[in-house]
Amino acid sequence: MKIVKTQVGIIGAGPAGLTLALLLRKHGIEAIILENRSREYVQSRVRAGLLEQNTVDIYKDLGVADRLLREGLVHHGVYLSFDGQRTRIPFGELTGGRNITIYGQQEVVKDLTDVWLAGGGQIYFETPALKIENFETNNPEIHFEHGGETGVLKCDFVAACDGFHGIGRKTLPPDTYREYTVTYPFSWLGILAHVAPSTEELIYAYHERGFALHSLRSDKISRLYIQVDNTEHIDNWPDDRIWEELSIRLGTEGWTLKTGPIFEKGITPMRSFFTDNMQAGRLFLAGDAAHIVPPTGGKGLNLAVADVKHLADGFVGYYQKNSAKALDNYSATALKRIWRAQDFSNFMTTLFHKQDQHGSFQYQLQKAKFDYIKLSKAYATTIAENYVGLPFEAFE
Repeated sequence: MKIVKTQVGIIGAGPAGLTLALLLRKHGIEAIILENRSREYVQSRVRAGLLEQNTVDIYKDLGVADRLLREGLVHHGVYLSFDGQRTRIPFGELTGGRNITIYGQQEVVKDLTDVWLAGGGQIYFETPALKIENFETNNPEIHFEHGGETGVLKCDFVAACDGFHGIGRKTLPPDTYREYTVTYPFSWLGILAHVAPSTEELIYAYHERGFALHSLRSDKISRLYIQVDNTEHIDNWPDDRIWEELSIRLGTEGWTLKTGPIFEKGITPMRSFFTDNMQAGRLFLAGDAAHIVPPTGGKGLNLAVADVKHLADGFVGYYQKNSAKALDNYSATALKRIWRAQDFSNFMTTLFHKQDQHGSFQYQLQKAKFDYIKLSKAYATTIAENYVGLPFEAFE
């Protein structure tokens, strides 16, 4: 049996695990990452593509943002559309210069992986974590399998950044937390297409036929979504039908949707999930292991990075200041932002998705909110602040 030792054992080589490892390295704290999938698989997963100001600032501070700053697309606002009427929320103007950057999650993972490995960091790819033991003691162990052999990673702490289906969430004692789950009555049909974006900034659109979103991954690749029923099947959506529906739902006077070859499409259920405790003993959860938000607000990756920033602060306090206070308060600290993100994601989801008959009471409430956004700078500022991400000091 292979025995490996480190200070912080990290499960998962996604944005959360890699960011945590690099934050720890900056402060001289050792870490080893175990990743269930291959490096090729992890670096090709198309997920989020919207980075908040906080996330960009963290990567700049870590010295891993060269390509992000060179290739990422800074957006200074977002378009909101309701029944074909479009208004713009100017981020920087309303938030003192805070904005978002469009840069694919798979590109973030490539950058972080390259820097971690170049500095001598260890990642055991294709290495499933089988169980976590002794996390209620000072000597936690992560049992794993690598190359057909079993092994044990002995560490001071375990950081489970291994997603909703990972061993971390399953190991958290069930009597230590409550779960909150919301399943929305609709899904997103999403596509990636080889076509230049039809907009310089994202468009969220309510239409009587359902929600649509125009996003992008680069100046040559567009990312678009439409609301569909939870029972819908992708086979019912040939490319021509998708482009026709997007053109209708996103349409506004004087604007035309560009179309092109679709190279990826799929249907994603919309749901919210999280636990009200993210730690037990020396086991800590971060990212999707602890919470999932609907993608309407673009919060998933950014919440994961915020989690590990707090977790890294806790480890620094423990190792360099001989204080466990920040670690003990990790869940309470992280949950302040998580609740805020859950509320904002729910707000954006319920504002722009068709939930009842066009013209119904629910519809009129949605329209009243949209009309108020156009009338009130304060309301628009609230949306802008949440969208670009509130600074860390706001929750202190």
